[in-house]
Amino acid sequence: MSAVRIDGDSLLLPGGVRVRFQRTLRLPETGTHRLPPGLGAFPLRRVEDYAQTVPAEWRARGGVMLPVYLREAMWLSFSAAEPAALQVGVGKVCAVSGKPWSSRLARHPQNYVVLPRQPWLDGINSGKGTVRQFVAVPLGLGATVEGQVTGEEVWGGIQLQTFPLEEGRLAEWREEERRRQEALRHARESGGPWATASYGGALPPPGAAPAAPGMAGAPGAARSAPAMGLGAGGSMRQEVYKDDRPAGDWADGPSGRVFVHLVTPPQWRRITGETPPPSPADRAAYTRAGLPWFDYYDQEGEGLAPSAALGQVKPVGEWLGDDLEPWQQPLPHQVKQLGDQPGAQVADGDW
Repeated sequence: MSAVRIDGDSLLLPGGVRVRFQRTLRLPETGTHRLPPGLGAFPLRRVEDYAQTVPAEWRARGGVMLPVYLREAMWLSFSAAEPAALQVGVGKVCAVSGKPWSSRLARHPQNYVVLPRQPWLDGINSGKGTVRQFVAVPLGLGATVEGQVTGEEVWGGIQLQTFPLEEGRLAEWREEERRRQEALRHARESGGPWATASYGGALPPPGAAPAAPGMAGAPGAARSAPAMGLGAGGSMRQEVYKDDRPAGDWADGPSGRVFVHLVTPPQWRRITGETPPPSPADRAAYTRAGLPWFDYYDQEGEGLAPSAALGQVKPVGEWLGDDLEPWQQPLPHQVKQLGDQPGAQVADGDW
C-alpha cells in the first residue's frame, strides 16, 4: 500500500484524499437538527513517535492518535484530488453499511463514501437522509457502535481505507480533467463564464484552528491501551450519497489505510507530554452569539438507504445518563446553505 501521512492537522491518504477530524458541538439526542459547526481540527500524532509510552498493541497497529473528551462529538471532513472510494469504520464496523470491516468494496449495501461528492460525514448512516452524530465513549459499557452491532468491544477508534479508480478508468478521468481545465483556462482568457470551484469538493463548515499545545513535562511509561470508541449521539440532516459509477470502475484492493486511536485528555498528556486542547465551546453560548449552523444539498446526489443495523443503535445517553447541557435552537438567519505538503509517513500495522 502507499504511504499515509500527517499534513498539519490532516491525514493525507493516497490519491490526494485528505481527512480532517473536526471538533464540534454535541447535539441533543432527541429531534433532528442542522449540521453543527466546525470548532477546529483535532491534533494528530503518529503512534510510532511515542513508542515508549503507547501500549504495545498500539505499536502493533500503527496509525495515529488524537485526544478527545468523554462524550465529545466530532465530524470528518473530506477532499480529494482524484475520485476515490473511502471506507470509514468505527470499531471496525462500517459507519455506512453497519457491516463488519472489509478489505473490499461492496454495493449491496454500499460500504464506502464517494469522494469528492461526499464532503463530510458527521455520524453513522442510521436514517433516511439523516445520520447520528459521532460521540466519544469508553469501551466496556456497551455504548459504542461496535458494542451494539457486534456484541463485543475489542477495537475502538476509527479506521480509514481508500480505493482509487481502476488504472484504465483513472487514466480516462485524468484526460477528461485535463481537457476540462484547458477549457476553463480558455474561457478565462477569452473573458467568458467559467467555474471557480475546484475539484476537491465543497468546503467544510469553517472552524477556528486549535491553539498550539504546550509541553507538560516528560511523557510517562507505556500502560494498557486507552479504551475509547465512538457511539451514536443526536440525529441531523445529512445524506450519505450513493455511488453512481459502475462497480468495476474501482480498484480491487485499497491503496492506503490507517488506524486512528482515540485518547482521553489525561492519557494524551501522559503519552505525548503535551497539554490537550480545552473542552469544546458551550453550545447554548455558541447559538446565543449568533454563530452559524449549516445545511448542505446536492441536487444530483442520491442518498443511500439507511442501514438496518445502524438504525438500531441506541444513543450514548442510554448508558451515560441524561444530557444536562442546555440547548438553544438556532434562529433561521443562523443556518447557512452550503453546496450545490506531506509530513512523515504514518506506519501501518496488524489490524
